Amino acid sequence: MLAKQKLYEVIFEADSRGGKIFDISLLLIILASIILVMLESVPAISKEYRHVLNVLEWVITGIFTVEYSLRVLIVVKPQKYIFSFYGIIDLLAVLPTYLSLFVVGSHSLMVIRAIRLLRVFRILKLNRYTLAGRNLARALRNSREKIFVFLFSVINMVLIVGTLMYLIEGPENGFKSIPTGIYWAIVTMTTVGYGDISPQTATGQFLASMVMIVGYAIIAVPTGIVTSEMIRTSRSNNTQVCPECLYDQHDDDAVYCKKCGHKIN
Repeated sequence: MLAKQKLYEVIFEADSRGGKIFDISLLLIILASIILVMLESVPAISKEYRHVLNVLEWVITGIFTVEYSLRVLIVVKPQKYIFSFYGIIDLLAVLPTYLSLFVVGSHSLMVIRAIRLLRVFRILKLNRYTLAGRNLARALRNSREKIFVFLFSVINMVLIVGTLMYLIEGPENGFKSIPTGIYWAIVTMTTVGYGDISPQTATGQFLASMVMIVGYAIIAVPTGIVTSEMIRTSRSNNTQVCPECLYDQHDDDAVYCKKCGHKIN
């Protein structure tokens, strides 16, 4: 029981020396796996070093398989972890390599490539092993309602502006439909400005100028929402994870989980 508790602290938390070593090691392995995926997409490298890349991929897959198995075995409620966001990501990190064994035949080569490219999802595992990543994820989660309201407002604005531009400019100036006008509004409001469609009339150009100015202001809104939330959540920088429900947003001096009441380490 003591060994299981120690293993839990090493794998799920990073306050101890062992936990930090474990997290750093996994960070390096994840980065190595992502580099392997990118190298495999280069025809010259893939042809020359196919065997080496395959061996390294199986070694990394084996490490992630052991990690996933340990997480399932040592957590109090395995189903909580298995169906959690990171549980699914961890499963996606190991499945593609194994699935490629069952997809055989020359006609299935493209399917195999698509399956194996799913390994790029391993990069999503990075957030768990960095404090900044955890703080950012927590800030996004806590500010999701504000972000939703903001996005809803932007969508309404884009619909209105796109419709107005379709009415003002018309098909003769490239705005062949309302969806085309909405596409232009999104491109303009985000300050991307492809230039494939542009207003020709004075009224359309005036509206476009207003959209551009509003676009600069809109970009700053989500940044301010997330930044303020990050400042608030960064006051608690521990890595304590409740062994019962896997909740990880505890205060530094917390003894019991604020979500389920279970005692934490």
